[in-house]
Amino acid sequence: MKKILLVLMTALFLVACGGNSNDVAKNSKKLRVAATPIPAGEILNLVKDDLKKEGIDMEVVEFNDYVQPNKVLQSKEVDANLFQHTPYMENFGKKNGFEMIAVGKVYLPTLALYSKKIKNINELKNGDTILVPNDPTNLARSLILLDKAGIIKLKDNQNVDATLKDIVSNPKNIKFEELSAEQLPPRLPEVAASIVNSSFALNAGLSYKKDGLLKEDKDSPYANVLATLKGNENDPRIQKLLKALQSEKVKKYMEEKYKDVIVPVF
Repeated sequence: MKKILLVLMTALFLVACGGNSNDVAKNSKKLRVAATPIPAGEILNLVKDDLKKEGIDMEVVEFNDYVQPNKVLQSKEVDANLFQHTPYMENFGKKNGFEMIAVGKVYLPTLALYSKKIKNINELKNGDTILVPNDPTNLARSLILLDKAGIIKLKDNQNVDATLKDIVSNPKNIKFEELSAEQLPPRLPEVAASIVNSSFALNAGLSYKKDGLLKEDKDSPYANVLATLKGNENDPRIQKLLKALQSEKVKKYMEEKYKDVIVPVF
């Protein structure tokens, strides 16, 4: 009887002192990752079987905006996300009171100016409207692209915090309307042109060759990263996911499927 009691007491002690919830989560074989459907969701689903071989059951949780993937990471409903570049990640974390970290770069979703009405930027008319993303980092990114094409001139075309107020020359009196990223493709037929991130361009069936007028250089600093909460970057599950994402298999997949719209950066 004493031996049975001792065993029970030992078991209870081990349960009580078996580690905190973070340790349990990190030792779990389940991994939840938030992403936009294209291309992040497709790329993540491509490596699901590779992770299963590593004993990790990954669930991809898809969202059609740039806010919820970070919100669910903040609330720890997911373990990581793939959809954003580092400037956006840092800006979002600062505004929302939490800290994320980029575990590694995966791909560059090129930002481009698309149109259904014109075939060349020289066809832009006085007073035409161009739609731009309303989040700070992609707005600045868009304005820099338009500056380099000569459509506008900024005080400083290297300023990653540029806003519409930084436009010092606008020869054709272009009107700019700021919208959330997911709203840009649906509104494209209504205006002369729109800046659209490739994640949403692909999802909307936009073709760079057919509809794109301007595109970022491949050396753009806005590569999308696998992100997680600071302190979780060494989680073995997340490190194994990064390794799978930075594989030759994924590189070949991106080059064949997305051509020059989504560029591998590893």
